[in-house]
Amino acid sequence: MPKLFMNYDVAIIGCGPAGLTCAIYATRYGLKTVVFEDPTNPSQLALAPQIENYPGFEGTGFELLNKMKEQAEKFGAEIKIEKVENVARDGELFTIKTDEGEYKAKAIVFATGSKHRKLGVEGEKEFIGRGVSYCAVCDGFFFKGKKVLVVGGGNTALVEAIYLHDLGCDVTIVHRRDEFRAEKALQDRVFEKGIKVIWNSVVERIEGKDRVERVVLRNVKMGEVFTVEVDGVFVAIGVEPNVELAKELGVELENGYIKVDRYQRTNVEGVFACGDCCNNPLKQVVTACGDGAIAGFSAYQFISRRKE
Repeated sequence: MPKLFMNYDVAIIGCGPAGLTCAIYATRYGLKTVVFEDPTNPSQLALAPQIENYPGFEGTGFELLNKMKEQAEKFGAEIKIEKVENVARDGELFTIKTDEGEYKAKAIVFATGSKHRKLGVEGEKEFIGRGVSYCAVCDGFFFKGKKVLVVGGGNTALVEAIYLHDLGCDVTIVHRRDEFRAEKALQDRVFEKGIKVIWNSVVERIEGKDRVERVVLRNVKMGEVFTVEVDGVFVAIGVEPNVELAKELGVELENGYIKVDRYQRTNVEGVFACGDCCNNPLKQVVTACGDGAIAGFSAYQFISRRKE
């Protein structure tokens, strides 16, 4: 029988930069705050090999995330490493069910972030953990001195490619267009390092016996199908928001993301959202933190009005 924990002012679901900033602001406003960290779905920030565009900080994403956790806990936030399974309204409160127990809160903040988008091609699912990866920081070590293909053309793809190259991998990037979408600074580094690029091409399927051995590509302009021999495939084609829990609570979505107003409020009273799960245009650590600060302030205002 699950344990029952009571009396939180605000429950934040997600332990990335948005959720932790929200926790810092909520606790400083005097709210009793709990943050749920899903052990099966780590923050994208934790996997970033290098942070270069967060003002005043240089280091890995993991290091930055740990500093944020320490700061949130210093102000009194409780961080629970538990997977939230359901959120439901219970009168003027909300019940949060996790794999460890049940919690009550006056306000909910979804800071659930995003998950890696899959290619959806033959062989991808079969070779996950056997040559197919979505995280260079996690798995790059196993491919030192080997041939790897990075799929994508945005910031994440180029950061992954640079990281793998610096590890000693033989890196090739495949991109469906004839130019990258990434920041110019990252593009310059890719070209300076001599990382190979296959333009105007997409992955048709991934092949091998026990492990990845080759990738079949198709040139989208010419229609030509060709094969590249590789030991690993790193997929970096973007992310999809984690919105399942919010949907179950009746939260409105916009283009697949949680719809919020300028105060990070959703259509459900007492429910807020921040970070990459929201319909905001820029998905960066610094903007996630801004979202979190506003969500913490808005949760405080909501709870304060309830007391009046």
